[in-house]
Amino acid sequence: MYKFMQTFVRITGVLPYLLIFRTKVYYQKNAIKGSKLKGPAIVYANHTSLYDFAQMLFLFPFRFIRCLMAELLFKKPVLGPFLKSMGGLEVQRDSHDFSFLHKTDLILEKGGLVCAFPEARIPKEGEALPLPFKPSTAYIALKSGAPLIPVYSTGYYFCKQKNYVIIGEPIYVEDIFDNDLTEKENVEKINTVMRNKIIEMENELKERINQGKKGKKA
Repeated sequence: MYKFMQTFVRITGVLPYLLIFRTKVYYQKNAIKGSKLKGPAIVYANHTSLYDFAQMLFLFPFRFIRCLMAELLFKKPVLGPFLKSMGGLEVQRDSHDFSFLHKTDLILEKGGLVCAFPEARIPKEGEALPLPFKPSTAYIALKSGAPLIPVYSTGYYFCKQKNYVIIGEPIYVEDIFDNDLTEKENVEKINTVMRNKIIEMENELKERINQGKKGKKA
């Protein structure tokens, strides 16, 4: 069902996406372009809006994406059933229900693509960004060994400002893992690397946007 729905949304939504999202995509030097991403992977990004998932569908147009989503979204009358039909994976943030971890593990074992927003909620005005990362995404990466694909977006949807995205170099857990640390400590270490990568990409994106604007004036 979700494969049909994602295909339908991409076909019918590509024109609105191009006209409304108006997204310019940059890539870090060794980043994998969305059209060339193969095998199991975990895409993670900063969280700016409910439309972040929609953007992911078009950043990785040839992959079916299973996205981790907050339980509150599934309780809404129309939105909930729609997100479920799109393959959304419900995360009970305030309970001890970790069934979503088993589901993501099975998806990755089959070579699938999982999407997560480690901040776990949309930031409030005035909060320092990015918000602290929840450990679930790092834990999934540690258990599965799947590469982490970082994405940073300005999140300018439905406005006059152009939306900018940068896709980063893959993060491989085996390069971070330390045998002298406990599992919890390794998860914390991976989580720190993930968050620092988003900060690095935000700064790089700002520089590249400014360079682009200077180039147009020259």
